[in-house]
Amino acid sequence: MKSGLIKKEGAEEAGEIDLTPMLDVVFILLIFFIVTSVFVTEAGIEVNRPEASTVDPTSGDLILIAIGPAGDIWIDGDQIDPRFVRARFELRLADAPNSALVIQADRNANNEHVLLILEAARAANIADVSIAAEA
Repeated sequence: MKSGLIKKEGAEEAGEIDLTPMLDVVFILLIFFIVTSVFVTEAGIEVNRPEASTVDPTSGDLILIAIGPAGDIWIDGDQIDPRFVRARFELRLADAPNSALVIQADRNANNEHVLLILEAARAANIADVSIAAEA
C-alpha cells in the first residue's frame, strides 16, 4: 500500500508546471514596452490658438510652452514663473539638444509674454521656434 501512495505523489508532482520563467519573460517584455514607448508631451493648458493661412505640422523632439489668456506660462503641465523660462529650456535641451520650441499662445494673450518666451529661447540657443496656429 505504501508504494501506491508514493506513485500518486510522484504523479501529481510530474503534472505541475513551473510558471516562474514565463512570468520573468512577461515582466521583461513589460519593461521593454514601457522604456521604448513614446510619451505624449503637453504644455499644460488648452489654449485658443489664432488662425493662420499657412500651417506646417511639426515633429521630432518638441518643447511645448503654453501662454494662457491671463499671461500664465505652462511647460510640461507646470505653471512657471516667467523668470525661470530660460532655465527650463536649458534643462530640456540638456536631455534633447536638437529640440524645437512650439509656443501655444492663446489668441487673447498679450504679445509681451510671447516676446518674453522668444527672448528666453534665443538666450538658450534654441534654433527652431514656431508659434502654433489653427488652420
